[in-house]
Amino acid sequence: MIIAVFPGQGSQTPGFLEPWLEIEGVRPRLEQFSQWAEVDLIEAGTEADAEAIRDTRVAQPLIVAASLLSWELLTARHPRGFDGVAGHSVGEFAALAAAGVIEPEDALRLVGIRGRAMADAASLTETGMSAVIGGDQSAVEARLAELGLTPANFNGGGQIVAAGAASALAALAAEPPAGTRVIPLSVAGAFHTHYMAPAVEVLRSAVSAVSASSPTVTLWTNRDGSVVADGTEALSFVVDQIASPVRWDACMSAFAAVGVTGIIEFAPGGTLVGLAKRALRGVPSVAVKTPGDLEAAVDLLAPAATQGESE
Repeated sequence: MIIAVFPGQGSQTPGFLEPWLEIEGVRPRLEQFSQWAEVDLIEAGTEADAEAIRDTRVAQPLIVAASLLSWELLTARHPRGFDGVAGHSVGEFAALAAAGVIEPEDALRLVGIRGRAMADAASLTETGMSAVIGGDQSAVEARLAELGLTPANFNGGGQIVAAGAASALAALAAEPPAGTRVIPLSVAGAFHTHYMAPAVEVLRSAVSAVSASSPTVTLWTNRDGSVVADGTEALSFVVDQIASPVRWDACMSAFAAVGVTGIIEFAPGGTLVGLAKRALRGVPSVAVKTPGDLEAAVDLLAPAATQGESE
């Protein structure tokens, strides 16, 4: 059971697309992605600084484009082997495309709309997000409630992401729950909270014009870690999820329940593999950060393909 996972916002770093552009055919593909998302992804992924790619309008299409690009390059080299897919937050759009629910064009177009709508919602109030690592979960949730913050991401591995007013996040950092570390995240708003409600209807309207197909592989949702077999329902879930928590912990529990034997995280990889190493100890994983990581991903997929051919 090899599962492909796609990262969410905050995984981007300045210049991370540069090595990918050395591969033949990548530049025109990214130019096409840029037209669909209405963002210059090549400039964003090679020349823009950290603050520029922190902008939600840029970050979300940039991450999904990188994920789909690396997915296409890997599956061209090794078309068999994946048994399931899941994405973290905006990464769910890459997962939907990888599962055949929507076309890459739809994924990039919708993510462009999502990023702009969420940026507009974030501009209404000064908000943000911080990762709370360690400590007792009930104590962490109690402290967040005390400050009026929302546990927006349950990431597993002892990590909860708090979201809400900037002043409340500052208070959390000043007086964190016992045994925790609080790390501000490079995002521009309190995503997956009620602050994002205005963006929900914008994306719902855009999604209504998209044709959805049934997933071709197992598809897990951030909503509660369950499997979604209906494409239209999967699209509805990613709309609602803008203003509701990400249950990545539930997704990883679901991976364990089906006997996951390997995880491959697509570009800009690293975050989800890091969580899996703590929550799914002993499960082999590969984070595809650069083109050089594609061979390790192929090697992880190879035993799965060989087993499938012998059955």
